[in-house]
Amino acid sequence: MNTGDMEPTGNHENGGMHLLLEYTLADDYLERRAALREEHLGLARTAHERGDLLLAGALPDPYDRAVLVWTASREVVEDFVARDPYVVQGLVTGWTIRPWNIVVG
Repeated sequence: MNTGDMEPTGNHENGGMHLLLEYTLADDYLERRAALREEHLGLARTAHERGDLLLAGALPDPYDRAVLVWTASREVVEDFVARDPYVVQGLVTGWTIRPWNIVVG
């Protein structure tokens, strides 16, 4: 279900490695997310405050995927996935972790 085994490295302000976590969302994601949204966002905000998570959000039209950009290790990302209520409760039907080598930005 998950792929990639590289760790993020380097100076993230001048390039380097990040990890992309991509979620595949259930067809009824929009209808079911309200009950789990605050817990999910709380986990994401905590990771962001630690500096592990840079950006996160769903892709609209249709809402079928979400992307989260990480500077943390793969283990930190996997721990987030394991605790994310969207994953635990089936709003996320699949996920991948892939290294992203930043060359600009």
